[in-house]
Amino acid sequence: MPHLERNGTRLYYEEEGKGSPPVVLIHGWTCDRTFMDPQRRHFAPEHRTICLDLRGHGLSDKPEQTYSMSAFADDVAWVCARLGVEKPILIGHSMGGLISLVLAAEHPSLPAAIASLDSAILLTPETAALVTQVTQGLRGPDAGAVQRGFVADAMFLPTDDPERKARIVDTMCGAPKHVMSSAFEQLFSFDHAPVVAACEVPWLAVFARDVHSDVARLRQLCPSLVVGQTVGSGHFLQLEVPEQVNPMLDRFLRTAL
Repeated sequence: MPHLERNGTRLYYEEEGKGSPPVVLIHGWTCDRTFMDPQRRHFAPEHRTICLDLRGHGLSDKPEQTYSMSAFADDVAWVCARLGVEKPILIGHSMGGLISLVLAAEHPSLPAAIASLDSAILLTPETAALVTQVTQGLRGPDAGAVQRGFVADAMFLPTDDPERKARIVDTMCGAPKHVMSSAFEQLFSFDHAPVVAACEVPWLAVFARDVHSDVARLRQLCPSLVVGQTVGSGHFLQLEVPEQVNPMLDRFLRTAL
């Protein structure tokens, strides 16, 4: 299986397709590369497309460590360098969108553009309060139950596909506790504003029905930001309504690059 080893940690990836610009797909918290399958299938016929399992996730190694957004971003940049991927489009869902933004700030010469799919960046006060509560729960003895309740209750609409929902919840709740708790805490433990302001590449932010970001402040800090929103989808919009998400990505790339 295609792994790259970085300082003793094996990082799993899959690659298919040819053509520029290359596309790198980045999944979210306690998910894996398969959560971006509709985008992989969409882009691979015309673009070199790389899907990877972040460290701690999927088929990548899961060492005991702090799972910070900068560490994830460094891994993505390192994988791109090893594979000779230049000026990719970074498309990230949820935590993957924030990783893309951090990478654009800390490795500004790498991406040509980024897209975040329902990424909670610069939280609304209501979401910030919920995050604080969940973070505390994930530190405790009932972390698994806290995660399952949070994912099942906060990330879906009643109209989302129930079989898909069950698979997503089971996959996410199968993540190791040390990865789950550390990555969640690190996701929201730093000020997002500087990385938003540092973004100098085209950026598309697509949100689901319930928006958990302060969009007005996002626009203030990054005036070039392009914002989209799907209809009738919960958090996993890239799986639930790819027929809405993928054309937005296509149009963004045609107009932004």
